[in-house]
Amino acid sequence: MPARAARRRGLTALDRPGGAAEDWRRRTVRDSLSVGLAVGLYGAAFGAAATSAGLSVLQTCALSLLMFTGASQFALVGVLGAGGAPVAAVASAVLLGARNTLYGLRLAAPLDVRGFRRAVAAHAVIDETTAMALAAPTTAALRLAYAVTGLSLFLGWNLSTLAGALGSGLLGDSAQVALDAVVPAAFLALLWPRLRHSGTDRVVAAGGALIALVLTPVVAPGLQVMLAAAAVGLAFVGSRR
Repeated sequence: MPARAARRRGLTALDRPGGAAEDWRRRTVRDSLSVGLAVGLYGAAFGAAATSAGLSVLQTCALSLLMFTGASQFALVGVLGAGGAPVAAVASAVLLGARNTLYGLRLAAPLDVRGFRRAVAAHAVIDETTAMALAAPTTAALRLAYAVTGLSLFLGWNLSTLAGALGSGLLGDSAQVALDAVVPAAFLALLWPRLRHSGTDRVVAAGGALIALVLTPVVAPGLQVMLAAAAVGLAFVGSRR
């Protein structure tokens, strides 16, 4: 398309066929697949940790299929594995997953999906899909990044969850004990990329971790997570006044 005609139609260089647009599509698909497949491998750790905490393989896979938000899933099985009440486990998971609501508000307009497609798209509103989508330079690239990251991560996470759940039963006693470290290690692995570029985020995370650590010996499992989150939330609100 001649440059003058493209300008009359209001198209940018990234919107025109060929050239920059094709390069962006290739890079978007490549980067989105890389993130989706890499993060999806953590599902194996979840599968092993969930079955070690007492869930069946079916329950473990159902959590990944229906919940599909790693931090909340690890929180739930972490509380259950520590002997906490199911109510505390669910509350911790819901509290951590609440941030996805804010992501959904930000993505609703550019994704612009309706009906059943909206429900499907909403299921993939998590940290990785949001980050990849918002890093895209155009609306078309945003939608492509969201779709590729969401689909590859969903497939990878669920397949590796199944593998981890089935494989945990083959582990020896010493390896089963080592699974106690899987949940905190996976949390740190998921959290660290979000802390590298912000000193404020690191201070908030350290404060929440300290509160939870101090409360762990004296409160029921799972309650320390909710109290730490509440304290951090109150501090954030106070700092805005």
